[in-house]
Amino acid sequence: MSRQSTGNAVPKNTAPARRRRRDLTEEIAGRIVEHARFAAVPLGSHVSTQEMADRLGVSRSPVLRALAFLSEKGVVRHEPNRGYFLAGIETPEELGRAPHDDLGVIYLRIAEDRLAGRLGEVTTEAQLRDRYGLTRGDVGLVMGRIVGEGWAARRRGYGWRFSPALNTPEALDQSYALRLAVEPAALLEPGFHLPDAEAARWQDLEERLLAGEIETLPADALHERGVRFHETLAEASGNPFLLDALKRVNQVRRLLAYRAMLDRSRYYEQARDHLEILEFARLGRQEEAADAMRRHLSRVRTNLARIRGILAPD
Repeated sequence: MSRQSTGNAVPKNTAPARRRRRDLTEEIAGRIVEHARFAAVPLGSHVSTQEMADRLGVSRSPVLRALAFLSEKGVVRHEPNRGYFLAGIETPEELGRAPHDDLGVIYLRIAEDRLAGRLGEVTTEAQLRDRYGLTRGDVGLVMGRIVGEGWAARRRGYGWRFSPALNTPEALDQSYALRLAVEPAALLEPGFHLPDAEAARWQDLEERLLAGEIETLPADALHERGVRFHETLAEASGNPFLLDALKRVNQVRRLLAYRAMLDRSRYYEQARDHLEILEFARLGRQEEAADAMRRHLSRVRTNLARIRGILAPD
């Protein structure tokens, strides 16, 4: 009896622990895929383990397990001594898991609550769990994303501190004044170069928006697509200071930008503007591209001024 009971018996909690680890692996895998889809990450791009760990608020180990899982599915490919590279993009359903749109909704609720002053400057895991009905893992994923986007930071010890954010329509308008100074200048840089393949990729993405994705993409994903478009052009300038200035203003305007997205009709005009800017940039007509960018940003700025009631905090 005693020999049988002290043999190679599996502890009672091993199977549930394995299930939890598998669930977390699939959850993180889904988040990696969602990031790649919504941020329009090009196929062949390196998937940084540390970057994804920072974005999701987890350690590298679960990210590595998730990447191994995605490698089995053909979504990423592993190259020895080099890491993982994006090979294809699947939907959560195609990966055999249900979409977790609820966390996207929670993410936007946190943004809205922070903007409206219902969520204080400092918060803790327990407060977020209680307020939004989250598990500890959910909190890590949502806050990891927020930290990665730059509008919160981990506090020494525990919890998070939200970064100072634009919280008035006037501040958002001022952010567009800065963009009007930076983005046309990026297109006029002597070293500006947008590879043909990159221009073609963005043309396809903008045409997909016009074909229906403006109505179907989640608000945060639609916003991220626009951010990536503008940052791609700034990066093509070859001037890292212009790119850094744009990234900084994009981080702090994010919350009010989400609220302004309640009206999606204006995104059709914006997508057409993007296609015009791309065409000039592709042809090397930088002056015309810069003029088109000025018109585009000025028009967006004017449209935002017309919806000040939407932007005003509760």
